[in-house]
Amino acid sequence: MSKVYVCVLVATLATSAFGTGVTVTAPSSGATVQSPVHYVASATTSCSKGVSSIGIYTAPFQLAYVVNGASLDTNLTLSPGSYSTVVQEWDNCGGSSSTTVPITVNGSNQSGVYVTSPANNSSVSSPVHYVATSTSSCSKGVASMGIYSAPGVLAYSVNGAKIDTNLTLNSGTYNTVVQEWDNCGGGASTPITITVTSGKTFSSLQSSVGWTGYALLPPGYGICNTCKPTGPEAIWKMTQGITSPSMSGSSSKHDIGGQTKYADILWNNHLIGDFSSQGMPDTSRTLVPTLHNFTYDVYFYGTNLETSQAVEFDLNQFFNGMGFIWGHECRIAGGHEWDTWDNVGQKWVPTGVSCKPVSNSWNHLVIKVQRTTDNQVLIQSITLNGVTNNLNIYRPHGTAVGWYGVTVNWQIDGNKNQDPYSVYLDNFNFIYQ
Repeated sequence: MSKVYVCVLVATLATSAFGTGVTVTAPSSGATVQSPVHYVASATTSCSKGVSSIGIYTAPFQLAYVVNGASLDTNLTLSPGSYSTVVQEWDNCGGSSSTTVPITVNGSNQSGVYVTSPANNSSVSSPVHYVATSTSSCSKGVASMGIYSAPGVLAYSVNGAKIDTNLTLNSGTYNTVVQEWDNCGGGASTPITITVTSGKTFSSLQSSVGWTGYALLPPGYGICNTCKPTGPEAIWKMTQGITSPSMSGSSSKHDIGGQTKYADILWNNHLIGDFSSQGMPDTSRTLVPTLHNFTYDVYFYGTNLETSQAVEFDLNQFFNGMGFIWGHECRIAGGHEWDTWDNVGQKWVPTGVSCKPVSNSWNHLVIKVQRTTDNQVLIQSITLNGVTNNLNIYRPHGTAVGWYGVTVNWQIDGNKNQDPYSVYLDNFNFIYQ
């Protein structure tokens, strides 16, 4: 295996005294409102670098909306019920502040569409599984629901207030809309943007078997064969089946600690080929050489990310003595910038693209890469929390004598004090074609 183990660092972000206040002008605290709920808020901070972002939690660990900057003005679709919503700001000094806004959403006159699958701005394979429900202020109820795959293109419809169907779509990006029509001539809709790949998907990898953790120690950062999870050089643990915080109800928790400063912990899973955890050993050596396009799609959560040195997300392909390592490192304490791996030079190369994941919320990361027809490493794009940076970086491949298959890595890096912290993963999907 190549010397790079693509490290991911996520540290613990202590709330500082820099964040000074969040002012919410709508909705008012304790109000009874209709959905969609109109939120208007602004934030101030004594941090000299200003406010980084502001968002809305509808429940603990459920970040329903976030936007860069010091103000928000948005409409949030919520089901009927009582909510203790929280509007929170995060500043550029590692601090934060929040205001709690309890509300009751009245369903008696509400029309709305609630989509649980697919997630907005997600990458999926076809057929795409759509699950949604709807409500209506019409006294006669909901008549039907449908899915538009493009403006004016109704790809599916069904009578009633529920959808649970698989929709076959070609590869590409779709601005789909899930619509409900009521028996009074009205309707409501929810937009869902997705990217459909023609490949196959390993789903919920955070809950999969096959993960192995390793300690990587400075200065060489090779795998420490004498290190144990209990330390003392580095301490690590992976716990699956975590219900909170979680999006799916089953996230994985990754812990780091120990005595050696800047020590890293790598978790690796062999998906296809040698040591496959997914029952795909490809013993005939016919599958792996045909694969060219890969998507790494994951949500990650940390309570204190600003003290993390870096978090790293990698995917690797090995065959015929060639090694293709698509390494992506989000330097956090190291400077809030994405680096990518140079297979030949064996070094990290800055991209100039900022990387600012948000603590105490789920961060959605989508990485798209390709092995070109002339066997180059192509780093296509990085999308973090809905913001896409198209990189299109071409580099030569490396060597990997004796290795065969496709693997994924996830790594967290220790900081200058090797402070202990935890990072959670959820909805971890890997698409290959």
